[in-house]
Amino acid sequence: MGKKSRRAAARAEPPKKRSVAILNGGWADVECLGYTRLDHNPEVVAAVDTIARLIASMTIHLMENTGNGDIRVKNELSRKIDINPFSKTTRFTFMHWLAKTMMLEGNAVVWPETSGGILRDLKPMPPGLVSFVPEGIWDYQVVLAGEEFDPDSVLHFVLNPDTYYMWMGTGYKVSLRDVVGNLKQAASTEKGFMSSNWKPSIIVKVDGMIDEFSGPEGRRKLLDDYISTTEAGEPWVIPSDQFEIEKITPLSLSDLAMADFVEIDKKTVASILGVPPFVVGVGDFKRDEWNNFINSRLMPIALIITQEMTKKLLYNPNWFFRFNPRSLYNYDIRDMAAVGDDQYIRGIMTGNEVRDWLGLPPLEGLDELVILENYIPRGMIGDQNKLNGGDSG
Repeated sequence: MGKKSRRAAARAEPPKKRSVAILNGGWADVECLGYTRLDHNPEVVAAVDTIARLIASMTIHLMENTGNGDIRVKNELSRKIDINPFSKTTRFTFMHWLAKTMMLEGNAVVWPETSGGILRDLKPMPPGLVSFVPEGIWDYQVVLAGEEFDPDSVLHFVLNPDTYYMWMGTGYKVSLRDVVGNLKQAASTEKGFMSSNWKPSIIVKVDGMIDEFSGPEGRRKLLDDYISTTEAGEPWVIPSDQFEIEKITPLSLSDLAMADFVEIDKKTVASILGVPPFVVGVGDFKRDEWNNFINSRLMPIALIITQEMTKKLLYNPNWFFRFNPRSLYNYDIRDMAAVGDDQYIRGIMTGNEVRDWLGLPPLEGLDELVILENYIPRGMIGDQNKLNGGDSG
């Protein structure tokens, strides 16, 4: 038989009926493709926003190094930095932007506008318009929308410096890329699973050769005649020879073990960004862990900011900027009161310093240092009778 004859015979044969099994065909749309920005991931946003808010909440002190220790300097420069660094926003918003940009981009650039040697404004440069052009190995130029700036004329805050160009920050984009992709895929999978129609609780097997059940109208009529009931718990009466009913347990998110994988990825995000796990929704709050986070993670980022400001904004070699982190620590009010009382009776803190420690306003007569159980001024400690041979009672 020739090829044409075989093809004609094949066309003449009636099509064969086949039984088909459909296995959850609605999961193809849960695949997560494309690049995920760090600021679009909920866990990264929660961690970065926590760091940015805390840094923005700290006051900035202008300090002077003296022979007797560091003292706070209050002048127009300290007020400008701590109260109104950028004229178009508040200090909190400016510092929040600065810390957030450092965390997400690795570099944050601010142009200090001066007039007659006086600082007028600190203008943030949008990170999307800023680029860095290397000049040799050690030098570079900062370019904002085509305009070049010498690095000494701008404040360039660097987080996680590059191994080759150490003046350029790399941030955590590379480190977080895979884990952020996993979290986005998990969210997409959960959404697809919860919105999928492929979750029947029973399967009804019918004879597909019977014309009555071959179309959707016939199957609907079967359900209405035999299965749909008006009373809850009413038994079904079905023909045993025409169809069979099986109860099934649909696949759940627990079966996929997604919660375990998501928890691991969240802990990885917290570890990379240096925040306690509870910030990203894993675990519970722990005071010691929180205080360690302030010391080991938050303050190093704050130090980057103050060192750059000190280097570029101050002419006096004895001056420097410093953040005050005391309000960020998690203390019990009784612990704070106990520390204040202990320092007060030892002549280390005045009464008003203790009141400030507790967040209370100052009072008159509490600006002297007292010592011992008599609470006398420290300068009169030698005038006690028992030290001069008098009555010790």
